[in-house]
Amino acid sequence: MAILGNLRKNSFVLIAVIGMALFAFVIAGVFDGSGFQSPDPIGKVNGEELSINDFRNQMDVLKKSYNFNDLQALTTAWDESIRGKLIEQEINNLGIGSSVDHLEYFLSQSPSFSSDQRFLNDAGIFDVNKFSNFIAELKELNPQSYIQWSNQENQFNQQIKTNIYLNLVASGMNSTFFEGKTQFVNTNATADISFVKIPYSTISDSLISVKNSEISKYIKENPDEYEQKSTRAISYVLFSEFSSKQDELDLRSKMNSLLNEREEYNQVSKLNEKLPGFLSTSDLEFFLSENSDIPYDSIYRPKGYFSSEHAQMIFNLDNNNTYGPYIDGEFLKISKMLNKKNNGNVRASHILISYNGAQGASPQITRTKNEARTEANRILRLARSNPDNFSSFALDFSDGPSKSNGGDLGFFQEGAMVQPFNDYVFSNRVGRIGLVETDFGFHVIKVVAKEDVVLVGTLGLKNIPSERTSDSIFNIASKFEIDLANSNDISQTATNMDFDVKSLTSIGELDHDLPNMENQRRLVQWLFNEDTNVNDFKRFDLSRGGYVIVQLTEKNEEGLMSPGLASLSVLPILKNKKKAKIIIDNNQKYNSLEELASNNNLEIQNVSALNQSTPIVAQAGFEPKVIGTAFGLEVEGVSSLFEGETGVYMIRLNNLKNSDEIESYSAFENQLTNKRRTNLDFNIVQSLKKSAEISDNRSEYY
Repeated sequence: MAILGNLRKNSFVLIAVIGMALFAFVIAGVFDGSGFQSPDPIGKVNGEELSINDFRNQMDVLKKSYNFNDLQALTTAWDESIRGKLIEQEINNLGIGSSVDHLEYFLSQSPSFSSDQRFLNDAGIFDVNKFSNFIAELKELNPQSYIQWSNQENQFNQQIKTNIYLNLVASGMNSTFFEGKTQFVNTNATADISFVKIPYSTISDSLISVKNSEISKYIKENPDEYEQKSTRAISYVLFSEFSSKQDELDLRSKMNSLLNEREEYNQVSKLNEKLPGFLSTSDLEFFLSENSDIPYDSIYRPKGYFSSEHAQMIFNLDNNNTYGPYIDGEFLKISKMLNKKNNGNVRASHILISYNGAQGASPQITRTKNEARTEANRILRLARSNPDNFSSFALDFSDGPSKSNGGDLGFFQEGAMVQPFNDYVFSNRVGRIGLVETDFGFHVIKVVAKEDVVLVGTLGLKNIPSERTSDSIFNIASKFEIDLANSNDISQTATNMDFDVKSLTSIGELDHDLPNMENQRRLVQWLFNEDTNVNDFKRFDLSRGGYVIVQLTEKNEEGLMSPGLASLSVLPILKNKKKAKIIIDNNQKYNSLEELASNNNLEIQNVSALNQSTPIVAQAGFEPKVIGTAFGLEVEGVSSLFEGETGVYMIRLNNLKNSDEIESYSAFENQLTNKRRTNLDFNIVQSLKKSAEISDNRSEYY
């Protein structure tokens, strides 16, 4: 109170305190982007900044237009921003520009402009003069729309320059006569071989040792394969909030109190009032809205809608009878049968024969109504003669959107279809095929299946932990945290308190959801905070209730993988290399396949028609060295022992069939050229990324 009194007496101090609070609010806005532009960009590409505001706008568009979640929008917006900046820099370096002629051609090829009646001449062709006049009027009469067009024009010009750049690069991606001929030879020349393979598995792993220094050396010799981004590894213990047995008993007691009529004191009227129960209420919808965690469902449901454990019991109920209470997921439920409709759900397939002028008819349909009727009757006879082929007939003949599903419309209830269609399917037996006419055309219909549906009212109470249970979980987690502070060993602490320790590796700087832990962005940010060290620990809330206590166990910074992290993939490679040396040293005295096979108790394998366009060898699998070695031998020549993917090989070339000369290899040249130009945009960006300096500040904002 004394402090407040002094503040009242000293208004300048009060103003200063308020000013500091406002300053803190402003600073918070700078850092979280909620009201002010941050001074730092979202990233840089070769020294050029990427605007955080532009990036946020891009994310918003992705979320609204494509329903992306935060992580998807973050990743896609970043990739698009990097691509755009890299190509923009290349365009500027090369001095590529666009002219009025470029823009005119671009607009004439764009369907949104070339099909707009305002810009077409009498011949129905895009007229740039009409378009220019339209823009001139826009500038004079609607300045706001003109500004929007100017922004769009800038985007079009950038796209034009990008297209010019990509076309320039593509024009340099060609193939020569020699490359075309080589491609032809590699595809058509074939080799027949025999081989003996000594698998690496014949040498026990226990005989092979690999040092960390050897793993490190291999990583350094193959840096492209073992580059890594910054990652973190953790050990953690979950303290999930689950309802206790007492919580469930309390919930059942509450539900029992809602079943029958009860008295309740009304604070307004100061009188005891009688309230209806679930079993006797005359207004079930209102009762459930007031008392249930599950709203009233007025839709008739098939058996498959209900959980398999309870569906049959619910369907066996007579009207006004109840089933329960029963546990179903997070809810304690009791269900009341209100009504049942036999065969109230129908599954049907149809073949729509439309005609010119029918509702929803495609412009491509030119047949008359009489022609459509004749065609529909023809298909009806065909379908009745071959009912099992109905879906094939739908694929071949139907004009409706369900043709791609073989005409299948799935299950639907009464009233979902137009009246003539509805009347036919609900009044005919399963398997019946008939013809009806609607405003959409003529329908050849097959009734596929029928099932009963029920109207059920369900009183559901969510089985959530009580405050007592939540407090207990909090106390246990706090006790664990205190013990961990004393031992600094999460595994030992968990053992002492009988908890399971789990671990996660390769957590990325921009990860959001972790296994068993959704929405843990704050946790990930803590892991990558420069002040967080190995063995530090912290408690975080779980989105579904409860806590997780996390200990940082390993930091892996951007660069080459550590031997420990890479050993999983490197160890088998190095072991196989050492096994190969042992096998070759033990068998180098054998000069023929027969000797090698005999002394190793192996069989000689024969393979025909190998070619150089595929690295697969029958009875061996992926073995490119076998292919290469075979085509390097003379006929009847035998190779020395060499290292393959899964074992050591010796091969003999039995026959080589060279391809005949052809008049022109242009088809193969074109094939190679098209292959090189495939995914050109992606490949260019990947190439530019490798030589670019890119800084990523996303983790500072998200």
